[in-house]
Amino acid sequence: MKIVVLGAGALGSIVGAHLLRAGHDVTLIARERRARTLVERGLVLTGLAEFALPATVTTDPRTVRNADALLVTVKTYDTEEALASVRHLDVPTVVSLQNGVLKNEQLARVFGGERVVGAAATVAGEIVTDGAVRFTLNDRLALGEVPTGTSPRVAALVSALAEAGLRADVSSNIQCVEWSKLALFVSGGAVAALTRLPTGQFLSDPDGARLVVQLVQDVGRMASNLAIPLEDAGLLPIETLCRDPLPTAVERVQQVGAAIAARAPMHKISILQDLERGRRLEIEETLGHVVRQAAALGVPVPTIDTCYRLLAVVDRRER
Repeated sequence: MKIVVLGAGALGSIVGAHLLRAGHDVTLIARERRARTLVERGLVLTGLAEFALPATVTTDPRTVRNADALLVTVKTYDTEEALASVRHLDVPTVVSLQNGVLKNEQLARVFGGERVVGAAATVAGEIVTDGAVRFTLNDRLALGEVPTGTSPRVAALVSALAEAGLRADVSSNIQCVEWSKLALFVSGGAVAALTRLPTGQFLSDPDGARLVVQLVQDVGRMASNLAIPLEDAGLLPIETLCRDPLPTAVERVQQVGAAIAARAPMHKISILQDLERGRRLEIEETLGHVVRQAAALGVPVPTIDTCYRLLAVVDRRER
């Protein structure tokens, strides 16, 4: 399969490296500095997978003309510019592995809705100082037709990803998975960035856990208004947290936090890693999008609104 990966950060490098190792024709589109590292050192993974491979990488998207699939892994705030650079690409299937739920609309505006496949990636890592990627989380990579359903192209792409070593699966209701992942990102990301604590620490703290639950339940109200079900698969039981009384839900989150603190005491969510490195935060296309959509629909999301505005202040001041 011929695959173009738009964005060679941690996620793009992890996915691209696995597909390349499995024998697929992979081209990475990267920024100048990252591209130089990849040309000099290749794709280097440590952590959950330990291997290094030479990579085909370009900084000029115009040199790539066609592919079987385009995987978008750039930060959400770079999406519009990045998609504009590849709108010439002759490709039947485009997939965004980014955070949030705005991504599929953005893909459809550039490539047409019929080419878009939905996805939710709970896969994580970080680029370390020598340019290698420390692969830290290989939980799930779900794909499905938008808004619901499956197809041979989804099955083929999932098969390629799964055989490459990623925990990929086909979802017949990808909106459910994407919104559940959104709830996880909004709740965990907001509290991680505001407390600047490792994941296990803020989840096991009673006030941290309470804030996580309130954020999840805000997303749950939005999803319910849109008639989109949520699920429990993943780090937190999102659907259950939306139904539980607050004290019960807080206790559930604390139990998850205690387990993470014991297993991976220094694990940090990507938005906190970005904050510590002085990078822009992925808030406009995630929390901000929920706030704006909620306002348009008349759905109250007070905790998300408060955290979004606090994070906007932090983002401006840190940068």
